[in-house]
Amino acid sequence: MKEIQTLPLTSMNNAAHFLFVSNMAERAEKDKMVAEKCKAQVAALRSAVTAEDENLKISAKSLTTDKIVAADRLRDQLYAGYKKAVAGYTNFPIEEMADAAKVLNQHIKDYKIDVQAQLDKETGLLVNFIQDLENKFAEQVKALSLTAFVEKLKAANEEVRSLTGQRTDERSAKTAGALKAARAVSDEAYRMLVLHVNAHALLEGEAAYAAFIDYANTEIDHFRKEVLGGKKGKAKVDAGADDSGDAGDGDIIQE
Repeated sequence: MKEIQTLPLTSMNNAAHFLFVSNMAERAEKDKMVAEKCKAQVAALRSAVTAEDENLKISAKSLTTDKIVAADRLRDQLYAGYKKAVAGYTNFPIEEMADAAKVLNQHIKDYKIDVQAQLDKETGLLVNFIQDLENKFAEQVKALSLTAFVEKLKAANEEVRSLTGQRTDERSAKTAGALKAARAVSDEAYRMLVLHVNAHALLEGEAAYAAFIDYANTEIDHFRKEVLGGKKGKAKVDAGADDSGDAGDGDIIQE
């Protein structure tokens, strides 16, 4: 008798797991016999897949990260420009301006800000660095007409600061283990669909369900071989067996 094989879904990485259950849900919806006779199970799988998709998106890289990269690049350029401007004034023929430049240049040396350093470290150093320029060294900054430059540098640094805070808020909004929980729901919904399809094929005859069963087994063989690295071949029917070969959280949740 034709029957759907088993597949250890818990051993898959997140992307492969979602692709598999999504493919099965889509094919089940398109198969007239399965969609009619296993209506509740197909609907449950679709609902589970939708929830898994949402949690997978949350677990993916925040779009804010790209904005952070752009803002960080801008502030690095502004900081480099500020350093260059200060250095250019250190040998200026007007003594007052040269003296002001030397003070600011020493300030730069004291902070030793590395634009290649860890993002938050650079942000914190620039916060204090800019505060100095606005207060302690405001006179020197004004003497070299660098006030607007400092304002732009501050705005760029605050943009990075704001965006990193936003990204932290996004990450903290995640429910711990939400994706793992969503996967478990998908696994159960898929298991119930398999049970019902196999039961209908047994009781009503396999001919009406052969197309879906063949598709499912072809997908299973593919994922077993390409994703799990196993050998192609049939296994016993998943008739309520506990498919919980836990790969561990580190293998399942790949954020």
